[in-house]
Amino acid sequence: MSQQRQGSTPGDAGGVPAFPDLPEATIARLPEYLRALHHLAETGAETVSSEGLAAAAGVNSAKLRKDLSHLGSYGTRGVGYDVALLVDQIEHILGLDKNRAVCLVGVGNLGHALAGYAGFASRGFRVVALFDADPNKVGERINGLTVRHIDDLNAVAAEESIAIGVIATPPGSAQAVADVLVAAGVTSILNFAPGVLSVPPNVDVRKVDLAIELQILSFHEHRKASLTALPGGRSAAAGNQEAVGS
Repeated sequence: MSQQRQGSTPGDAGGVPAFPDLPEATIARLPEYLRALHHLAETGAETVSSEGLAAAAGVNSAKLRKDLSHLGSYGTRGVGYDVALLVDQIEHILGLDKNRAVCLVGVGNLGHALAGYAGFASRGFRVVALFDADPNKVGERINGLTVRHIDDLNAVAAEESIAIGVIATPPGSAQAVADVLVAAGVTSILNFAPGVLSVPPNVDVRKVDLAIELQILSFHEHRKASLTALPGGRSAAAGNQEAVGS
């Protein structure tokens, strides 16, 4: 089967549906495919096989082909996938062609690092505002932006059409910040603070907890150590080890 080609807009008739019904696992893998495709494009590659793209993204090729079939993209036998076309399709599905405005609340050590990260712009996001409740941090300049008091968030969210809020505060402040974001009309939140946020059903929350990720890695370290202690030791461990997150 041939890879479907669309007109100037990926959602046009004959192209990719505007909002296909994607499994959550597929959605989680699309950014990995996009990262790999951008790297291929930078090296001058115009096409890529499913095996090549799967290896670059760290998944198996059958899973990749199934994921991309949800986008209406099947590749061309003997040629593979058109890199530029697939980039357009995935960026359209992820909404990265919208150049979404993002605000960051909490400019402690983590917040400073996030505010200074240059990669957001190249991935389709504009960090347009920084907020904090600490008067000592208000007025500070970080990566070209002036930290504003969180009391200004509602007005700035309206002015900048902020779509996504990032919480990088201490745990005890996260729920209050989420409430302010929701009241300002922000319906997507990325939360770096430990704990669970209570938000309305129409608000999407993604949680990034580095301690949990380390605990998961600790489990795998514990498992590997247990396997090497069994009769057969290293060979038993090698036969049973799986990639974390696979």
